[in-house]
Amino acid sequence: MEEWFTVTAIDGDTYAISEYGHWENVHSYLVISSTSAALIDTGLGIGDIRSVVTRLTDLPVQVLTTHVHNDHIGGHGLFSSIAVHKEDSRWLENGVPLPPEQVKAWLMKEPFRQPAPVGFDPDAYRPFRGKPTRTLSDGDCIDLGNRHLKVIHTPGHSPGHICLYEEDKGYLFAGDLLYRGKLDAFYPSTDPVAFAKSVERLSELFEVRRILPGHYALDLGRDFLQRVHSAFKSLSAQDLLSHGTGIHDFGDFKIHL
Repeated sequence: MEEWFTVTAIDGDTYAISEYGHWENVHSYLVISSTSAALIDTGLGIGDIRSVVTRLTDLPVQVLTTHVHNDHIGGHGLFSSIAVHKEDSRWLENGVPLPPEQVKAWLMKEPFRQPAPVGFDPDAYRPFRGKPTRTLSDGDCIDLGNRHLKVIHTPGHSPGHICLYEEDKGYLFAGDLLYRGKLDAFYPSTDPVAFAKSVERLSELFEVRRILPGHYALDLGRDFLQRVHSAFKSLSAQDLLSHGTGIHDFGDFKIHL
């Protein structure tokens, strides 16, 4: 497999495909079932994630997009089946409203920690744009055969951000709503109040046993979800749940508003 990617087995049919060479430590997830597979996000687009996926499964693969930010849609163009929430579909088709120079500055913010794949050219890097083959809504079920993923609309980080919940295993694929790092809700396109409500909604999923985040540490359990929920409640009680109130530090995670 390409050295750019690190594959970690979550279980025998679920894999994290990680890009530890980049400062954001992005994770995509391959969920393999009896008749098909889902790839949750496609990473930065620096390496060929499809070559990794095809070594792990020969089943048909559909891409499920947690949200349309450049670090989660980079490999979308390598796949023919792409699903996204209807509130983010316009960004997928027309592009995230950022100038190319800003996208490149973000991509190259820090030196890569390992060599980039042969042929990667940061000057030629362009975020994916394309029409999805399916638009998702809250409550949709992704039927993969003997595994099922429920779509939970969790706006805040983006208007169409979703989490994917596999109740049978207690897995919550959380995208950028939950991870051990700086949770971003300060961009003009974010909504801090909606972010807090989304976390509150997830806190009511009592069967969640493991959180599979879009970035950084993979060892997150239900306790982390509850701590993030408590942090947002605290900010709301102090009337700090709005843009411009700064970076709020809660130890192993921060909330940037």
